[in-house]
Amino acid sequence: MCLYQIFIFTAQMKERFKALTGLRAVAAIMVFLYHNRKYWHGILPEWCIRVFNEFHTGVSLFFVLSGFLIAYTYQEAPMSTLKQFSKYLFVRLVRIFPVYLIILIISYYDNGFPITKIAVYNYTLLKGFSDKFNLDCLPQSWSLTVELSFYVFAPLIYSILKKNLVKAIFFQISLLVIVLLIGYSWFYINGNHDRWLYNWLFIFDSTFFGRFTEFFCGMLLAKRLKNGIEIKRIPKINFTLVSCVFSLLTIYSISFFEKDIYDQGTQHIGGLILRNIFLPIFLVTLIFGLITERTWLSRVLSTRVAMLLGDASYIFYLVHIGYVNRKIYNHQVLGDRNFIFLWLISIAGFLLIEKPTYLFLKRKIMRM
Repeated sequence: MCLYQIFIFTAQMKERFKALTGLRAVAAIMVFLYHNRKYWHGILPEWCIRVFNEFHTGVSLFFVLSGFLIAYTYQEAPMSTLKQFSKYLFVRLVRIFPVYLIILIISYYDNGFPITKIAVYNYTLLKGFSDKFNLDCLPQSWSLTVELSFYVFAPLIYSILKKNLVKAIFFQISLLVIVLLIGYSWFYINGNHDRWLYNWLFIFDSTFFGRFTEFFCGMLLAKRLKNGIEIKRIPKINFTLVSCVFSLLTIYSISFFEKDIYDQGTQHIGGLILRNIFLPIFLVTLIFGLITERTWLSRVLSTRVAMLLGDASYIFYLVHIGYVNRKIYNHQVLGDRNFIFLWLISIAGFLLIEKPTYLFLKRKIMRM
């Protein structure tokens, strides 16, 4: 590929990255449907409820996107010095913590503060490492611990990846083994009553160490595109369409492992394998398709409305269940389970709080 072609290819990718912002809104809507599925029992057909049971995979989409964007943006640069790594990490922290802490503190002020150790677990998101505490207060915030864990290791993983793919995979598997050994050793020594890093299902379902494959698939795509390697297209193959079809088929296949309509397929080994290993492959192919192809889906996801929803998706994720959701329900439950109202709150929160706070703190950090 000549230099001019690389420039054109890169410019097209940056323009089509807009669709990835809109894709975040899709992921958030999937999680909303997952958490509200119980209200539609008896209204929707059973097969539909079973599929909604697996729409927690919207979080998988978030993780694959995060792996791609962090690797594409930062690569191994934060590893150059301790100062650079600190800046990188602080920037990521101020992306997550301000809005989370605002909602958490208001919730505690309204409902009463818990005992000190529980509060600390929630303030620091350490709760995400415990199968006992990870769903406390704002239950969806367990995934923030997963994200933060990835942020810590991402530059090192990418640095190893640039040198050797096998070593990068081995490093992450080693982290998984170490974490499992810590959790099970803790259990056999004193019972591990708070279930820190215990047991295997919790590790593979709710921690970065068991779900690194989702982030890593995104990182692999970032490395390939960042290197300017020409990816030869297969004639007459629409990557966006094919990946959408196979992603939905995989989610539907996960539902086959459910024991009943109230179960989840990922609570069983077969469903866990499908979500943690196979689904990320199709999701990363979808990202590739949205970047490199001009389709109706990429155009829709690149619209101002879709991008605004994507920008507001983090707040939507934090308010769609938990404290804010309950407070709204105490006053009014609309027919759409307050879907539109929650988005309006999220957009306002993004424009008035999240965005200005993040930009202000980021500027301060970069001047350090």
